[in-house]
Amino acid sequence: MAGGGARGSRAGGAKRGAASSSASSAAAASACVYYATTALLVALCVAGAYFLTSTSSAAAAADGDAATVTAYRHTTRSSFAYEVTRERAAPAPPRRAEARDLPAARKAVGAEEEPRPDDRSAVAAVAALDDPHARSDEERVLDEAAGVEEEHRVSAAGVEDVKGEDGGHVAAGDDEAASARGGEEKEREAAVLEESSREQREQEPEPQLEMPHERARAAVEEKNLDGGIEEESNAGQRQREEEQSALEEQQAAAAGNQLRREAQEDPQADGGDEGTEEEQRGREQPQGEEEARSSSVSGSSGDADGGDGDKPAVSESEHTGGADGNASQDDGLGVEDSLVAEDRAEEQKAWATQADESHRETDRREEGGENDGNGAENGGGEEHEWRVCNVKAGADYIPCLDNEKAIKKLRPENFRRYEHRERHCPDEGPTCLVALPTGYRRPIEWPKSRDRVWYSNVPHTKLVEVKGHQNWVKVSGQYLTFPGGGTQFIHGALHYIDFLQQSVRAIAWGKHTRVVLDVGCGVASFGGYLFERDVVTMSFAPKDEHEAQVQMALERGIPAISAVMGSKRLPFPSKSFDLVHCARCRVPWHADGGALLLELNRILRPGSFFVWSATPVYQKLTEDVEIWKAMTSLTKSLCWELTSIKKDRLNGVGVAFYRKPTTNECYDARKRQQPPMCADDDDANAAWYIRLNSCVHRVPTGPSERGARWPSEWPRRVRTQPYWLNGSQAGVYGKPAPEDFTVDYDHWWRVVDGSYLNGLGIDWSRVRNVMDMRAAYGGFAAALREKKIWVMNVVNVDAPDTLPVIFERGLLGIYHDWCESFSTYPRTYDLLHADHLFSKIKERCAVLPVVVEVDRIVRPGGSIIVRDEAGAVGEVEKLLRSLHWDVRLTFSKNDEGVMYAEKSDWRPELLEEPLL
Repeated sequence: MAGGGARGSRAGGAKRGAASSSASSAAAASACVYYATTALLVALCVAGAYFLTSTSSAAAAADGDAATVTAYRHTTRSSFAYEVTRERAAPAPPRRAEARDLPAARKAVGAEEEPRPDDRSAVAAVAALDDPHARSDEERVLDEAAGVEEEHRVSAAGVEDVKGEDGGHVAAGDDEAASARGGEEKEREAAVLEESSREQREQEPEPQLEMPHERARAAVEEKNLDGGIEEESNAGQRQREEEQSALEEQQAAAAGNQLRREAQEDPQADGGDEGTEEEQRGREQPQGEEEARSSSVSGSSGDADGGDGDKPAVSESEHTGGADGNASQDDGLGVEDSLVAEDRAEEQKAWATQADESHRETDRREEGGENDGNGAENGGGEEHEWRVCNVKAGADYIPCLDNEKAIKKLRPENFRRYEHRERHCPDEGPTCLVALPTGYRRPIEWPKSRDRVWYSNVPHTKLVEVKGHQNWVKVSGQYLTFPGGGTQFIHGALHYIDFLQQSVRAIAWGKHTRVVLDVGCGVASFGGYLFERDVVTMSFAPKDEHEAQVQMALERGIPAISAVMGSKRLPFPSKSFDLVHCARCRVPWHADGGALLLELNRILRPGSFFVWSATPVYQKLTEDVEIWKAMTSLTKSLCWELTSIKKDRLNGVGVAFYRKPTTNECYDARKRQQPPMCADDDDANAAWYIRLNSCVHRVPTGPSERGARWPSEWPRRVRTQPYWLNGSQAGVYGKPAPEDFTVDYDHWWRVVDGSYLNGLGIDWSRVRNVMDMRAAYGGFAAALREKKIWVMNVVNVDAPDTLPVIFERGLLGIYHDWCESFSTYPRTYDLLHADHLFSKIKERCAVLPVVVEVDRIVRPGGSIIVRDEAGAVGEVEKLLRSLHWDVRLTFSKNDEGVMYAEKSDWRPELLEEPLL
């Protein structure tokens, strides 16, 4: 048994050994298979990761959701600067029009996720660059994706060349060896890519603080997905061009195209920086823009889009398809709409400019053309030695109204028609700075400023002496106080305003009547108190012996300009004002065949009122009786209806209410055609340096004519598209005018809400008087209508004549040429807004005098927002820095820039040499 057990044990051991040996062999085979499979899987994973990495950028660009890297520079109040590079998400869709008009909807919009505090300046700067002239997002994404795809094709070709050099293709019979080698190659490639990525991250600049003088020498760069680089300085431009050139040469070498590389090196070496810049622009410019040049939107001076002078004009079809990248979805324009727009492009008419209208009207009268600019070349490239103006007007200098040299040349008959109070601009804009009055202080905030201002800011007492008994203005310690009275309303403007509406209910302040002109405004208490009735008033008075009337009005925060009714038309379009008011305004309406009253007839809207509060209405003195008889005859010949004469018992004055007709029946029925009807080709809208013409313009009666219907009630009026906008006419941005209006409205709501209100660091509690130096449809002012401010919308004489649209919306505006000085006192505006102004000014006159004019009219502590092409922004920034302005923010993207700067109290010590 024992022997049998031993043999059984040995047999079992042998079996177990054989089994163990067999198991070991199986395990080894399994391990080999396992490791081979694992190696293959690792190789596939590495290859997949590499493939995904190489295609992720193109896919993100195609989807339009990829984050872009932006760079901005922001200067804090402590005058330090910092440069930060951050990732910016795709912009949110614009708010719908209904959301803007409903408070609850606006709260819902405001409840969306806000950027972190340290990101707000970057987001605000990006929002500020929102441009309705820009190409659509789809076009930009396609260009970026094409660039990324081309770059990856070149990179892939280089990788294949490296593989070929290392060992060629793997034979099909060596699967495991090939997999192992492939895995090792993939791992090496992944390691190389990781090392390259790590080195790139280490080279990226960290957010850092810089002193202002250091930052001025640095270039702020922005790198896009397609490798393109944007600039802020010439040195940075040259450096980036060299880097771009080197990158192209490397790619060409990897592809084996040596001849192409040599062809690129030669012109770059010979052409210098200028040639490199031209080639760079040619490489970055899409082909579609070449076509856009040939079919650009026709404007007044080739400037219908308000954009960069060097930028290609945008075609009708491109605009119709969604020129505003952020608003393209809201526009709702499909392929069929684009085709229709292209078909009707030939039918669209160019939007006329005030310069065109005025020149045509002047030529028609054979009086010769006016010079729109001084033709000076740009003088902003050299350092300027600043001096204080050495003029008799001192701190109150208005160049176009204080031109003593031109006034001395006038003849006696010119003085009779008040031409000495009109504009006489010097041949070249002044480049000296206006001094500050002694003891000047930052203005008092609205609404307290309506009742009192610092005496040191407007140190004039003549009105106090002459009009003090009429409660115009008084001196009270260190203040000038305004009790709210006037010559015809000694007991206060509010009572007088309510008396006018009670006398004629159709006036309906703030609903039916929104835009008012106050002639001979005094210190503008009438307009100042009309704000409480939701009415905006354009007040004006001459710069005469009643010194500083308009200056006091503007210091109080009330809209006003320095002007006179003399020999030329007022700078407003026809049929603009809902009501014109004259309270003892000392204007001889009946003289010269009623020429001045006929000018009021031109600018009055059909069906509107002329309110005349003067002694001839209620006094029986001989002179007053004669004036009343002359006015009665003249107003009847104008077919004005005397609707009412009322006596204000409290103030002891009488008021006559005249109403302009809404039809031409009365004109046709007149037995004596005096004043005569204006010729059919007399342009009633021509207003820039156009002499008065003693004739009557016919009332528009066609259903699509401007002035045939009254605008919507306020506030619906501000957002309502004017009924007379013609779809066959190309608007400012190239779309049909009605669509253009909507684009402008949406655009400025986005910019103001997303950038200006919270992102630029503006203290809006200290902002009252605002000017849009290059307004289009008044969208900027409309977006700010909920703030306690007023906006002077300036329509340039060489820009599309959109001022009638602005008045139709219930906003204020004026025609002006920025190659000349503005008709306002120094230090009268808190905030200026210049949208693509300076790049356009450079085409006609020097930038330097315009910047000096900006410095003249902005109050110390006031500010300016400049949106323009990057070169123009840089030029203005350089000049403002030399004027010791605090440049708080500059930002550039795609050759477009935005800047925000605040004015300091600095004045130079040098005095300008007197003119001989």
